[in-house]
Amino acid sequence: MKKLVNTAFIYAIIAMICGVIYREGSKFLELTQRTTWSLTHTHFFVLGMIFFLIILLLEKNFHLTKDRKFKLFYITYNVGLIVTGIMLWIRGIFDITKNLSITYDKIISGISGIGHILLGAGIIIFFIILKNAIKEKGRKLSFFVK
Repeated sequence: MKKLVNTAFIYAIIAMICGVIYREGSKFLELTQRTTWSLTHTHFFVLGMIFFLIILLLEKNFHLTKDRKFKLFYITYNVGLIVTGIMLWIRGIFDITKNLSITYDKIISGISGIGHILLGAGIIIFFIILKNAIKEKGRKLSFFVK
């Protein structure tokens, strides 16, 4: 449980830092248009902090971290979220400099796509863990209820 709280807390800090840099950086650079920098703040809050707080609540009843696939989920999901966040940040830099060639655009899109694929795979693994835990809990409950 401590690992889940710490993970949520780290993502909250990253989200706040991204939000401050976006807000103050936009003012400092006198930007009038939106950049993908603004998306990093929300991604890290929702997909990082809030998601892991929800897992923490589910952990109390279903003991998800005891599943042998949980480590695979944890690594896959976190790598996916970090890669996605970094690529949003990099694309934001190119949005500001307006110096994005077709080659860089394809590279950024490709790596960002890998990050999103890892996020998706992590979510699928998580739901497999959750479904198994619910099924197991149901078996235990059916023993007592007759």
